Amino acid sequence: MAKAKSILNKKSLDFLEKYLNNAAPTGYEWEGQKIWMDYLKPHVDEFITDTYGTAVGVINPKAKYKVVIEGHADEISWYVNYISDDGLIYVVRNGGSDHQIAPSKIVNIHTKNGIVKGVFGWPAIHTRNTAKEEAPKPDNIFIDVGCTKKEEVEKLGVHVGCVITYPDEFHILNKDKFVCRALDNRMGGFMIAEVARLLKENKKELPFGLYITNAVQEEVGLNGARMITETIQPNVAIVTDVTHDTTTPMINTKKQGLIKIGKGPVVAYAPAVQQKLRDLITSTAEKNNIPFQRSALSRYTGTDTDAFAFSNGGVASALISLPLRYMHTTVEMVHKEDVENVIKMIYESLLQIKAGETFSYF
Repeated sequence: MAKAKSILNKKSLDFLEKYLNNAAPTGYEWEGQKIWMDYLKPHVDEFITDTYGTAVGVINPKAKYKVVIEGHADEISWYVNYISDDGLIYVVRNGGSDHQIAPSKIVNIHTKNGIVKGVFGWPAIHTRNTAKEEAPKPDNIFIDVGCTKKEEVEKLGVHVGCVITYPDEFHILNKDKFVCRALDNRMGGFMIAEVARLLKENKKELPFGLYITNAVQEEVGLNGARMITETIQPNVAIVTDVTHDTTTPMINTKKQGLIKIGKGPVVAYAPAVQQKLRDLITSTAEKNNIPFQRSALSRYTGTDTDAFAFSNGGVASALISLPLRYMHTTVEMVHKEDVENVIKMIYESLLQIKAGETFSYF
């Protein structure tokens, strides 16, 4: 059987690469948002932005019934926390940055004078006591920018509070695996932008206002979603984020469930997920032969779904996740077919939503 034609074109992939390669750490997302808005502009009627940098492209802004599709724009990073007298820089997390991957990584320190390059140093293996080896920890990893005195570091423009990112860029493994830092959750912003593109290109008229929302500060507490849901006051929210490929070595599938890249989007089952909306999504996927997986989440989803669901007196919300390997590292990996199927699932689900639908159980 012939393989289905990809819905991602060259322009889409060029945008994805540019978007991923740009740094957009939590609290500093605006340059990435400008790239995202520039791509989205031909496919929406207007934009909403807020004080902290969340960006929303709107289709049918005058419609009373409002549907959100959402991803988050921020990536994990570090802050400069302390500069020692001998010119070494110690850090504190900005989001859930993984201290164990830091040693030997090159970093970009963002200053008013531009990027200052540095490295996370680590003692050579020859000098360590292998019987009592100390593991990398947040309080012992450090950045070396080639200076020997604190004053030299400060002269470069580096000070406490400067944000630090990794420069690792986008590439493709084995033709269909996208690899980069910040796929969590720059992929979400990419996928919802592609939904808007397809709606425009296919000349689909929606009976409601569609709010394509790229929220900030998810990595530090769902902050952007909490703010923008009060501004939009939506009736429905379909959120997309990433989730763990639990077939990755050292993950217990009995605890984490069985999820694998290449097997389709993951539909969440959780208290925050409105069950009738979720059923609309799964039945739509089945009718359109879109493969999907399921995931059961205890208490909270840990995503912006929670922020939307429990706002404004309760918003019918659902979560569609993209399976991902190596979360919060610089080599996060997703499958191209999963990316396309998340886009299809959101697109087809939107076409099934009727203006005024309450998703009521009663």
